[in-house]
Amino acid sequence: MSSVNLGTRSRPTSMLNTPSPPVAPRCERAKAISSFSSSGGPTKEDTVRTEEIEGPPNFDFKAYMFNKVSTVNQALEAAIVLKKPEKIHEAMRYTLLAGGKRVSPVLCIAACEIVGGSEDTAMPAACAVEMIHAMSLIHDDLPCMDNDDLRRGKPTNHKVFGEDVAVLAGDALLAFAFEHVAVSMKGVSPSRVVRAIGELAKSIGAEGLVAGQAVDIDSEGLSNVGLERLEFIHLHKTAALLEAAAVLGAIVGGGSDEEVERLRKFARCIGLLFQVVDDILDVTKSSEELGKTAGKDLVANKVTYPKLLGIHKSKEFADKLIHDAKEQLAGFDPQKAAPLLALTNYTAYRQN
Repeated sequence: MSSVNLGTRSRPTSMLNTPSPPVAPRCERAKAISSFSSSGGPTKEDTVRTEEIEGPPNFDFKAYMFNKVSTVNQALEAAIVLKKPEKIHEAMRYTLLAGGKRVSPVLCIAACEIVGGSEDTAMPAACAVEMIHAMSLIHDDLPCMDNDDLRRGKPTNHKVFGEDVAVLAGDALLAFAFEHVAVSMKGVSPSRVVRAIGELAKSIGAEGLVAGQAVDIDSEGLSNVGLERLEFIHLHKTAALLEAAAVLGAIVGGGSDEEVERLRKFARCIGLLFQVVDDILDVTKSSEELGKTAGKDLVANKVTYPKLLGIHKSKEFADKLIHDAKEQLAGFDPQKAAPLLALTNYTAYRQN
């Protein structure tokens, strides 16, 4: 998935009213984004060293991610089993279980844990967010949308099952996500479950993901798309779902209103950071390296951060988002905040 009205949402300070983002203080371990050359091509330093993404000292981020992703994958596998009608369930599972970084569900779990909750408590919400993410990928890839043939190194859903079944698979994942939260959540008060469902619905509807997608479509081919419009698109299309993941985790974990809002702002920064890095990678990496079609935004004449700001200013914007995201975690217990700090670094320094 803002000064743009997001209902009850508040938004961090942004660069909407300036022609380019101000230069932010260079954040610790900001070497990976800095390694992209200002000419738009990759440099020999593009390969990120492991120590640059490990996060806080004495925290094994790779082990944490491996364990969380494994648990999430098991939960997703168990949530949607093969049954009649088989074809639709096969299509749902094809995209849902196709791998991926699992950033959203891990973010949900980490947000739950930072406010004192547990992985088990967060898991239904984490799976629901990933189901909706899978739905968005299926629909994004359709010929009437981004028209992509490749996703995570595999043929896209509609290429395997046909456009009609792909649409239905996305619809079914969306519906089941809400059912999963309502039915599978254990040890959480009904009021918090209802609050979580409301947040999830808002994040993907006409004030969230759908809004970003609609404005993105309307912006294709336009020559006057500015930073404000671009940020609106990505706050809704990309950041909104990551925001929902963090907020759901904090809500079901028992977080206070202040903690929920701080994690909301944290996730919004991460969502924009993810998109800035994604835009940079799209013009500096190959399809083989990305596991999806590279350069498609350029072909579609879409406005991206590098196209609007240039590579150098895009890197500076990313640095500011890193700083702002980490600032939101300052008041939490350092040990419990370690996964989210490391996740910030991972988002910034990923190579695909």
